[in-house]
Amino acid sequence: MTYTFKPKENYAKAYGKNLKISTRSSKIVCRAINKKPLKRAKRLLVDLSSEKRSLRGKYYTNASKSILKTLESAQKNAEFMGLDEERLFVHAGSQTGPVMRRRRRKAGFGSRMKSTNIEIMLIERGKVSQIKKEIKKKVKEAVKEVAKEIKKEIPEEKIEE
Repeated sequence: MTYTFKPKENYAKAYGKNLKISTRSSKIVCRAINKKPLKRAKRLLVDLSSEKRSLRGKYYTNASKSILKTLESAQKNAEFMGLDEERLFVHAGSQTGPVMRRRRRKAGFGSRMKSTNIEIMLIERGKVSQIKKEIKKKVKEAVKEVAKEIKKEIPEEKIEE
């Protein structure tokens, strides 16, 4: 599947195919979480699915549960890629999936089954705090020192082979 766009920053992505949810309600929920930090978007989805908060007077529980599952998958992908969780912003979109038809005696009553495709990208944006920069710098220096010590311990004859 192709994604909407490829950002310049580091990103992680997840794609939900043929989810049995309404495209209309999934678009409303995706617009609500779009361009929000990961923590706020996740909290909104949890509140929607537990019916603590509403959008336009509705809870959209089915759509929010499916989107939350896809968002958690994208979060795991970001964690595996080593992205900073505090700097992740959500980009979510939904499109109509394939229409499946089922056989019914009266063809007009519920013969079409809806499905939706959802894409979620977690894009690493924002400023890196000064403390994190210093920590990364110290870690790099420590790794270089350990590498130098290891090279001194290994005889040069084995390195050349």
